[in-house]
Amino acid sequence: MECIVHFEVLHSKGPKSLRGLLFLDEGTAPTESQLIDMFKDMKFNVRLDDREKLIFKPVDPGAEYSEIRITGYDADGKKSGEDHDLKSIVSNLLPPKPSGL
Repeated sequence: MECIVHFEVLHSKGPKSLRGLLFLDEGTAPTESQLIDMFKDMKFNVRLDDREKLIFKPVDPGAEYSEIRITGYDADGKKSGEDHDLKSIVSNLLPPKPSGL
């Protein structure tokens, strides 16, 4: 099934809204590695920086953009609004945050 990922790229001149496309198995959701690979295919070499807000930062500090933020996705004809579903998916795939003392 197709999954359209909506995201904003923050440049010094302001944000730019873009979309990416992933092909997923029926009933599955995008993984962190699938999202990073999608960005790499679009010439954005990034790493996940904030799992709560789904913010990706460039690996290269000299990149022309400061961050990428996923704003939602459309999968199987269903739209996600504010990142709640995708946040849940990504947070379940990542290792847990270290607990405090």
